[in-house]
Amino acid sequence: MPPATRRKTGSRSPARTPGRSWDEPALAPVVLVRGAEPLLTERAVDGVVRLARERDPEVEKVELEGATYTAGQLTVAASPSLFGEAKIVVVRGAESGTEDLMQDVVAYVARPDEETTVVVVHGGGQRGKKMLDAVTRSGAPVMVCDPITRDGEKASFVMGEFKAARRRADAEAVRALVDGLGNDLRELASACSQLIADTTGTITEATVDRYYGGRVEATGFRVADAAVAGDAGAAVSLLRHALATGLDPVPIVAALAVRLRNLAKVAAMRGGGITARELGMAPWQVDRATKDLRRWTPEGLAAAITAVAQADADVKGEARDPVYAVEKAVLAITQARRG
Repeated sequence: MPPATRRKTGSRSPARTPGRSWDEPALAPVVLVRGAEPLLTERAVDGVVRLARERDPEVEKVELEGATYTAGQLTVAASPSLFGEAKIVVVRGAESGTEDLMQDVVAYVARPDEETTVVVVHGGGQRGKKMLDAVTRSGAPVMVCDPITRDGEKASFVMGEFKAARRRADAEAVRALVDGLGNDLRELASACSQLIADTTGTITEATVDRYYGGRVEATGFRVADAAVAGDAGAAVSLLRHALATGLDPVPIVAALAVRLRNLAKVAAMRGGGITARELGMAPWQVDRATKDLRRWTPEGLAAAITAVAQADADVKGEARDPVYAVEKAVLAITQARRG
């Protein structure tokens, strides 16, 4: 069986669960799929099932649920069928599994059936540690499905979606998708699928705007872009449109903070010794921040960050009018930028 194609999903923090990526499926008597991102765990399981069916199209798939598991179910499910067909058993929700499940998995891992693949899906946390330790000590593949939280990781995820479909997307299109839809990985993946299915040629920012303009144009990140660019009119207009369409002031202030924090990170990176990967930023974010910094002084950046910190406190309860607080911060950022 040829090895699965690997798609990079962005840099990983050293503290994250060790193992292979969610998109590196492997066949083995036991496979552990571990992590708190539901979309990635689904894809990891689908990848293992796909490999099993490539090896044997008649493979029988059996699913068990951890929370309702009773003693002996795993043994029965993993036993060879009457006619000897291969099996793949998926144990979902192992983090919520019964004590019977924990014990049965530990016992099974010690003497697994070589003709069967058992996929244990654990949603994170330390519950069932003895079971997890038994699986990992056995040498079973561990597929990591940690949440994708950094913008750089989200951008890599989007590029991976398009690459897998053999489609090109320019950096601005990827940025627009991450900025507009990046709070929900499943929604981000769905948007990629729609663009792949409904368009042809290179996917551009204009393509994204045509399909998701109402979602993307007025997001907090677009407000932040205009503010950092010093365009007070556009920033306030986008802000008011975003608020009118139901966007809460809190995520808008968060977007302003992220944008300014990226400027500060890249400014610090200029001193040497820090790489974009260590900062958790995608290359296009570094390039963009580098260009923006040409119009910013250290004093102006400090003033803008202070204004956003005050707005953050205001929109979370210290001010009576959170809408006024965020608008005041937006204007302060545009004024802090060097002309």
